[in-house]
Amino acid sequence: MKQKVTIIGTGLGGLASGLWLIKQGYEVEFIEKNDKPGGRLNQIKKDGFTFDTGPSFFSMSYVFKEFMEKCNMELPFKFVELDPLYSVNFRGSNKTYHLYKDIKKLAAQFQEQEPDFEEKMRTYLKKSKALFEDTFDIVIRSNFENLFDYCTSLLRVNPKHLPVLFKTFWQHVNSYFTSSEVRQIISLVAFFLGRTPFDTMAIYSLLSYTEFQHDGYYNVEGGMYTIVNSIVDELIKCGAQFTYNTEIVDVEREAKQITAVVDSKGNRYSGAIFLSNADAALFRGRVLKRAKYDEAHLAKMEWTMGYLTFYIGVNEKLPQLNLHNYYLGTNYEEYALNVLKDPDTLQKPYYYVNAISKCNPDCAPEGCESLFFVCPVPNGQYKKDWSDRDQIVDSILTDFSERIGVDIFPKIATRTVYTPQEWEAKFNLYKGSGLGLSHKMMQIGGFRPANFDEEFKNLFYVGASTIPGASLPMAIISAELATQRIAKAFPAY
Repeated sequence: MKQKVTIIGTGLGGLASGLWLIKQGYEVEFIEKNDKPGGRLNQIKKDGFTFDTGPSFFSMSYVFKEFMEKCNMELPFKFVELDPLYSVNFRGSNKTYHLYKDIKKLAAQFQEQEPDFEEKMRTYLKKSKALFEDTFDIVIRSNFENLFDYCTSLLRVNPKHLPVLFKTFWQHVNSYFTSSEVRQIISLVAFFLGRTPFDTMAIYSLLSYTEFQHDGYYNVEGGMYTIVNSIVDELIKCGAQFTYNTEIVDVEREAKQITAVVDSKGNRYSGAIFLSNADAALFRGRVLKRAKYDEAHLAKMEWTMGYLTFYIGVNEKLPQLNLHNYYLGTNYEEYALNVLKDPDTLQKPYYYVNAISKCNPDCAPEGCESLFFVCPVPNGQYKKDWSDRDQIVDSILTDFSERIGVDIFPKIATRTVYTPQEWEAKFNLYKGSGLGLSHKMMQIGGFRPANFDEEFKNLFYVGASTIPGASLPMAIISAELATQRIAKAFPAY
């Protein structure tokens, strides 16, 4: 008889876990709070426009390929490598920097600011490569039974990397480059982890290697939500069951086993094995009522920043835009140091614009553009009132109009805004923290909430706030690690 796995949540980690499990012979059922799957990897369709709501590109394509091979299937979506990776513009400058993987081509843009950029960049990337190769499989792609096991694993990492544990990303980058523009551009990747270069560990400079040398970034044909649709289609074909508009708020237990989960309407969903794709810390606190994860303890943990995202349909083509565009102010350091806690910094923001219609024309009516804006902001711990949301959005759109030389206000055909309040309400993110728990020293690896439950032997976790952390490839690796535990404890037959 098949073992049944009930998966709570349909983010990428949950969907990937379900795909592997069902391919191995498990019966799989999904329970999802919202009316469609995907979690933060979602989609908005409105007024003829289509927008990706969260991630707009991905890296480490080999992680996806290898995972699909383990599921005995080909990658079910198509993707195209980005080159340039993205573009960066500074306020007050007409120059746009294009981040090419070709280091010589990249260096040519910094002749004035950093004449020896190529040599410095190759030295920096050599260190980034060493960090990646010496830590990725040991620290990121491994399960840990306890803290002792984790610390023992760390002893296998080359001790030459010890100094980076005591540096920030910004300090590390500054030791290689002198130009303010170069330092800012190279350190942008730290924002992808939901914090800033000033409070992200230098060890994450390994991400620069994944950007420029190892694998790069990719755009998905049809938009990022194609990843979700393709996996869900395969799951349904294999017999997986999906229940939507259902939020799990409690569990029933017997000894050291969960016997059922209970939704907000009192309905029960019994099962033999449970996998939570909800935030691993919040689920323990708000559903399991664990004292270690009560509201007071959650507030003391370090969370990622919030995100102000807005989705703008424009009834005109904007040829001056690239697919991925970053706009920096003149106060990068001041902004980054304060953005996590100080709402006043929002008036001079750093922001990102994704023009999905550049590569996926079906995402906008003919002659139009679909634009997705992302601006890092304080999460709900520090900014509780968002009555000024439209004022802030308008200030960013005004700045954007000045940068591209086009007043887009009269050209806006549709507009949707998500503040951290919407992100919290839609996806149960703590105070609207965009990527869950941060990746500080005491919240990574064995210090992160484990992917197996401390009390219930048949409850496991997958997603951003458990190991290994946030991002789409990490969600796939999280699925690999969680399903390894399930298969070991509860064979499919």
